Amino acid sequence: MDWKPSITTDPQIMHGAVCFRGTRIPVSVVLDNLAAGEAPERILDQYPSLRPEHIPAAIGFAADEDYVLQVGPNQRRKTTP
Repeated sequence: MDWKPSITTDPQIMHGAVCFRGTRIPVSVVLDNLAAGEAPERILDQYPSLRPEHIPAAIGFAADEDYVLQVGPNQRRKTTP
């Protein structure tokens, strides 16, 4: 997926954090929620200004930019048996 149309950074918005275009929502928020096992539908419910295409854009960004997810002590990665 070409994430570039959906994701931007601007020093005047959120101190230059990588955000979804037209929002003040950092991409890291979506990635952190996904890493914590949150369902995409729930993330979209929690952040009404996000659009469904933002979820795969965040994943594409993470893959292209070698983004490292930080999993804290209260978060567990889901594993498949």
